[in-house]
Amino acid sequence: MLGNIRLRCLLLMLLAAVSMPLGARELPLFQSDEILKAVLTAPIAQAYEQKHQETRIYFPAQWTYIDENGETVRLDVSIRARGNFRRMYCELAPLQLNFRKSQVKGTLFAGQDKSKLVSPCFDTATYQRYVVLEYLAYKTLEILTDYGYKVRLVRLSYIDSDEKIKPWTAVTFILEDDSDMADRLELERIEVPSVKFAELDREKTALAELFQLLIGNNDYSVLKGGEGEDCCHNSDVLALDEVSLKIPIPFDFDFAGLVNANYAAPPSHLPITDVRDRYYTGLCHPPGVLDAAIEQMQSKREEIFALFANSAELDKQGKYFAKVYIESFFDILENPKRLQKEVYGRCRGQHLIDAIMEVSTDPT
Repeated sequence: MLGNIRLRCLLLMLLAAVSMPLGARELPLFQSDEILKAVLTAPIAQAYEQKHQETRIYFPAQWTYIDENGETVRLDVSIRARGNFRRMYCELAPLQLNFRKSQVKGTLFAGQDKSKLVSPCFDTATYQRYVVLEYLAYKTLEILTDYGYKVRLVRLSYIDSDEKIKPWTAVTFILEDDSDMADRLELERIEVPSVKFAELDREKTALAELFQLLIGNNDYSVLKGGEGEDCCHNSDVLALDEVSLKIPIPFDFDFAGLVNANYAAPPSHLPITDVRDRYYTGLCHPPGVLDAAIEQMQSKREEIFALFANSAELDKQGKYFAKVYIESFFDILENPKRLQKEVYGRCRGQHLIDAIMEVSTDPT
């Protein structure tokens, strides 16, 4: 009898695991930090020729990679040029990879559908460094919180099937799909024109904006999108539902001071002229909220430094710059006068916080 009960419990647990949506777990591709070796064979030149078009078609291609057992796996995939600024600017535009869901089952790419590939704009060492630094920015956020995108490095060889472009190899990375990220966190992606100050999850917003200060990025918003875009600019919005507190998820860091791309510039409304100059534009929060985010940052300091120092793909120059740049962030946190002036003194919306605090302490 007892054995039957145990068997039934085991069967129920197995059924629950099988029925659980794949996105509710971390997908296989993002369960390792080991660089993946792959080859993309496609009419790449044709895809690049369409990069300035608003409507771009998918081209059939083949994605070949070496799995964890050293076996060669071939998958059918379709590609097209993607992105906003980089699609227009880059000679080698970033690509969208469209895998066949039925074909990727049981492979490292299980659960992958339309995957974003981030790659160097030009085939040079400098642009290669930009991509590795942007990847490491995502990994830095991952050290700090689960509320961010997963990424996987890929050493990718490009072969143009039409032989219009000579083959080349670059370190790239694949970005977790937004719906997969939301499923992993058991939240919904909320598509709204804007988010109100009071609708934000304070703790998670404070940490996200302090992270943006760490990497020196001002090309984002947690309150509104660009013209004609849903909220928010370079920040996705997650929540349990439309009435729950909203959580901003940062992405797209190529305009950050940490990356220091030669095409990047700070927003014109800020009193800085170089993306390497930090300028805090985060929101003000009730007492203790930003303090907790700062404490979280400081507790992860050594892990963050180790991430960059131990990166096999970041060159010596990139490692030195990253070390100095990140040290300058922690110098702010550890200097009370600078912290007050450059963070607490620059936060936006203090009058709203004062009003909230006044209402919460009013005995009537």
